[in-house]
Amino acid sequence: MPGALVVAVGLVAGCGDGGSGAGASGTPRSGGTLTFAVGSDAACVDPQQVGSNDTIYSVRQLVDSLTDQDPATGRIVPWLAQRWEVSKDARTYTFHLRQGVTFSDGTPLTADVVKANFDAVPKLGVLGLLAKGYLNGYEGTTVVDPLTARVRFKSPNAQFLQATATHSLGIESAASVRKTPEQRCAQGIVGSGPFVLAKYAVNQSITLTRRKGYAWGSSLWKKQGEAYLDRLAFKVLPESGVRTGGLQSGQVDAIGSVGRADEAALKASGAQLLARANPGVVFGITFNNARFKDERVRQAISLAVNRRQVAETVFPAGTRPATSVLAHTTPGYTDLGPLLALDQARARSLLDSAGWTAGSDGVRTKGGAKLAVTVKWFANAATNRPSLELVQQQLKAVGVQVELKEQQIAQLAQIQASGDFDALWGNITRADPDILRSSYSTRLANIYKIPPSGLDTVLDEQAAATDDAARRRLVGQAQREVVQRAYVVPVVELQTELGVAKKVHDLRFDASSRIQLHDTWIG
Repeated sequence: MPGALVVAVGLVAGCGDGGSGAGASGTPRSGGTLTFAVGSDAACVDPQQVGSNDTIYSVRQLVDSLTDQDPATGRIVPWLAQRWEVSKDARTYTFHLRQGVTFSDGTPLTADVVKANFDAVPKLGVLGLLAKGYLNGYEGTTVVDPLTARVRFKSPNAQFLQATATHSLGIESAASVRKTPEQRCAQGIVGSGPFVLAKYAVNQSITLTRRKGYAWGSSLWKKQGEAYLDRLAFKVLPESGVRTGGLQSGQVDAIGSVGRADEAALKASGAQLLARANPGVVFGITFNNARFKDERVRQAISLAVNRRQVAETVFPAGTRPATSVLAHTTPGYTDLGPLLALDQARARSLLDSAGWTAGSDGVRTKGGAKLAVTVKWFANAATNRPSLELVQQQLKAVGVQVELKEQQIAQLAQIQASGDFDALWGNITRADPDILRSSYSTRLANIYKIPPSGLDTVLDEQAAATDDAARRRLVGQAQREVVQRAYVVPVVELQTELGVAKKVHDLRFDASSRIQLHDTWIG
């Protein structure tokens, strides 16, 4: 293709030790069931529509992606695509597929199937926001030959190559793509991955079984061919104490969402603790900016938060307080720590200047109304409630009343789409800085009702930048704009911590701090 070149993903960052995982002593053996306890269920088993870690852990095993991302270097490597070319303007991506790949229904992987997947993504509903964001500006896919697909965009889209390594763009069978988004969520999908869906019970469990004849894994994996494990059983146990007790007693083999309070007991019982900081947007409070239009109020709330106290009180050991809207493991991260330092005096001064005066009960008022913000949060991590209760106390000290409203994770997309919130607590994991554009550009979904500004142009320009240095500069500029205008109050980096039984080996994090279980074995 004229003007094309083979490229690796840019903006490589030190993403931690991607090889860190459960111990790998002894000779790997096949067979057995891995029972994994998680805290929540997203009420969907379609990888292209799932955004919650607890459910991604399971559904990621169902699908292969065109590419994979090395967690140690950030480099993009082959998976279903043996090689690829990217045009110099980052508008055209040509993928050359492996021969002999089949889906678990027996149908082959072809360029037509890749085209069907990408053509269908923009038609997904509100649950498909991540996948749709990765294909923003999608013009179409040309089937060059049975094993060559050429993907075109209306404008430069430098983030797309990394996007093809995510679970959100995992490739599904043609029959699955023809289903409605609702059917795919409820019934599951057919993928070409190392495991297949055996049973799904909403809010109870997701059970997978080993795919026989699997022979086309990621180039990053140790093992070729089929996975070691016969079966994966993901059980939904909302109470962290129940999950911890289950691991200690041997009823489960691994647990997610380990909190600081559980670490000592798990270590004492001989369990392994595996941790890695998630790249992407950090945990924080993001405003509905149509309701909180005064930048001074948003800035004051940000200045009143003691991030280090939250990180060191609630989260696993080693968790970092936020120093930007992006985690430090994200390519293109810029340290904006001084802008996020605790400064209650400055916070009070800003609220005074905005006309909010202290009331008799300590809550500031203006025109007879209290300075109150309701933060909706989701029951998908044990750290969510204690984090927000601590922030609630911190903001009370400057006269801001915070009300907390718990929601089920399955309600997230509906609440985001409705705009019926003052503020939301959460994070978004992605190992590419374009997560800023999908989150905060007013030209896309604009969930948080941010007003149009020069930020939109900066976000578009970074998506078009094919030069690493230029893109890094633009990404830094975008981070600074988001933090200075306090569209979001960054609080703490999410550090994924898992508890794993000693008998579990080679359970490892991928570049997005999720897990890949093809190489995992029990013995």
